[in-house]
Amino acid sequence: MNIPSPGLPSPAQHSPDLTEADRERILAKTARFAPPPALTADGRRDLVGLSRAELRAELEAIGEAPFRAKQVWHWIYYQGVTDFARMSSIARPTQAKLAEHFVIGRPEAATVLTSTDETRKWLFRFRDGQEAETVYIPDRQEDRGAVCISSQVGCTLSCRFCHTGTQPLVRNLGPAEIVGQFMAARDAYGEWPSPKGETPRLLSTIVMMGMGEPLYNYENVAQALTIVMDNEGIALSRRRITLSTSGVVPMMDRCGAELGVSLAVSLHAVRDELRDEIVPLNRKYPIREVIAACRRYPAASNARRITFEYVMLKGINDSEADARELIRLIAGIPAKVNLIPFNPWPGSPYETSTPRAIERFARIVNDAGFSSPVRTPRGRDILAACGQLRTESRRQRASATA
Repeated sequence: MNIPSPGLPSPAQHSPDLTEADRERILAKTARFAPPPALTADGRRDLVGLSRAELRAELEAIGEAPFRAKQVWHWIYYQGVTDFARMSSIARPTQAKLAEHFVIGRPEAATVLTSTDETRKWLFRFRDGQEAETVYIPDRQEDRGAVCISSQVGCTLSCRFCHTGTQPLVRNLGPAEIVGQFMAARDAYGEWPSPKGETPRLLSTIVMMGMGEPLYNYENVAQALTIVMDNEGIALSRRRITLSTSGVVPMMDRCGAELGVSLAVSLHAVRDELRDEIVPLNRKYPIREVIAACRRYPAASNARRITFEYVMLKGINDSEADARELIRLIAGIPAKVNLIPFNPWPGSPYETSTPRAIERFARIVNDAGFSSPVRTPRGRDILAACGQLRTESRRQRASATA
């Protein structure tokens, strides 16, 4: 049985006042990277991504009764329609009226690549021309799979081993752009209900592990995931959603309290001096604070363990001593450790740990009572594997957009 690790902060040592101030600072900092309004060139409003209350307000503004919002919600998120004319429970004059004011959008698939292992990657282009990548990873054994969704165009964290980290943050994605990635993937696989009401479930899981740091775009991510979890629409259980963070400590608390989705933490090092180098966010939120936030995470349990992601870098973080220190750090946390062989990308400065080093590391962690599966690289041939996503989008200077 795991016992609490000595020398680590307990939940009682957490300062709510400091955390609240830090939350406000984070939200203010990322506001300048806000997504553009969800409007078409002719001024129509995209209904995808709106909360229930927002959808109701938009429809009431054009004279529709409140019950209409429930109908439209069903057609958008349960049936997956993109054409108001297909909403058969709504009269044709009302369908035309809705089409005059609104659209039901999807991001444009600029390119679609399929790996030899059947992993699929979309380069999605949004209305302002910015782009992000989304990946579907099928599970051959269970005939299901996970959709890896991006939360930002680019990334602000600059993790040294991550290809996305070489692309500066361009902007946050809005709720429509986040949930739209999953809906577009469903379109591609025909995952909406058939006329008989049967719903295939190939796309059974969402992992917020694509481009960007989800907790630096929390408001938009939270609204998108709330839509995905709504029981009268897509209805994906929070148990089938994992949000990955590099350790934005104050927002980890808020995510746990408000969303309760499964948590994955990109740890990748067990010493602050190394993590400062390869995960620069560690300089703001060092390892002991990240681990303390994991101990506080309300959704963590033996049934829903926190996942610690650990990329295996040859000669950098893959020693037996590193494995033992990892065990000490996470002792007492319901957790598993995903060991990720480093996925090379053009110009990357690291090498993948040897199979022997990975096996030795995994055995030490397993013997301590923590599951430590080695993630099989998927989609490497199309640069769709963990840490390989990147687009050519660039943030325009203010003078260029004035």
